[in-house]
Amino acid sequence: MNGSCKSLPVGLSIVSIVCFNFVSLISNGLPLAVLPGHVMNTLGFGSAMAGLVIGLQYLTTLVSRPLAGQLADRFGAKRTVMTGLATLTASGLVTALAILLPSTPWSGLVILLAGRILQGIAAALISTPSCTWAIGLHGPSRTAQIMSWNGIAAYGGTAIGAPLGVLIRDQLGLASIGIAIILLGFLSLLFAQSRRPAPLQPGVGLPFRSVFLAVLPNGLAVACSSAGFGSLTAFIALYFDSLGWANAAYCLSAFGGAFIFARLVSPNVVPRFGGFRVVTICMLVQTLGLLLVWLAPSPQVAFLGSALTGLGVSWVYPGLAVETLARTPEANRTAALSTLSLFFDLAVGLAGPVMGVIVSGLGLAQVFLCSALLSAIGCMLVLSLHRRQPAGRT
Repeated sequence: MNGSCKSLPVGLSIVSIVCFNFVSLISNGLPLAVLPGHVMNTLGFGSAMAGLVIGLQYLTTLVSRPLAGQLADRFGAKRTVMTGLATLTASGLVTALAILLPSTPWSGLVILLAGRILQGIAAALISTPSCTWAIGLHGPSRTAQIMSWNGIAAYGGTAIGAPLGVLIRDQLGLASIGIAIILLGFLSLLFAQSRRPAPLQPGVGLPFRSVFLAVLPNGLAVACSSAGFGSLTAFIALYFDSLGWANAAYCLSAFGGAFIFARLVSPNVVPRFGGFRVVTICMLVQTLGLLLVWLAPSPQVAFLGSALTGLGVSWVYPGLAVETLARTPEANRTAALSTLSLFFDLAVGLAGPVMGVIVSGLGLAQVFLCSALLSAIGCMLVLSLHRRQPAGRT
């Protein structure tokens, strides 16, 4: 079975690895729409505690990313992903026990928080190591293709997870959310065992500080782009309500549809034109899209702006990932990509509170203007990085 990846076409082999991130994102989404109600209505805590139950997982993932990258570089991406899937299975068990066992609200809350911490660690161990596992099997030249499929898996898993969680709760009860996570994690662990490991890369692992400083310029560009996505998800519904418009969710649908469309129809754009060139164009498109949302005279124009934003965001991370790996020793590949993902996490996580301050002072519309300005700054940063790269590189 260890040769099974060799017998698969390259595209299918890549999907057979990044699918673990798809499973992780579905599992992350399952509790999103159902646990807050359990915390508030069943356990009797307030909205702040419900927010903590949801947010703790993402904070744990953020903190765990550097360690996950170092573990994958040292012990292998396959072993790290399998550890993540085992941790995901354990998180499902703890989540189910949190609902079935406790006799007091506080004991239920503590066990639930433990499950959320485990799920956050699992997400960090699975996400980026899945990508570098596939890169290790098929070579750095496939990085953009791997990142493309990984992005589709991530957004697809997020879109499926939350509504599926509501359906499972309504049909089978809340504890079934934990059981579903157990099944997803365990079955994926069995499948991962059959996949061929990528060879460990020789070399000395750099300390996190050195990796962080090396990735910082590209990471700042990722953050400038990701803030627009974070602002769109956090404020588009409120923005539509303030204007008396309906169907704000169509903006997110337009964003996601355009994002996936761009990934599917242009799989070779980064290898052909170079990461920095593609990212520069993408961030210009994203800037235009956010400006359209800001100035939109009608919902239809806002939908168009959201779609352009999705088109723009689509190749930013893969393009910058390719450029990051080109400047990173192979022995530190996962650590570098995990650090790049940190900037995405931070930008999306901080977009809500930071842009909320802007809303309180300037109004909802200015959120999208500020996001467009950040995207334009990111575009100039990428253009500067492109001009400074060594001769002969595109």
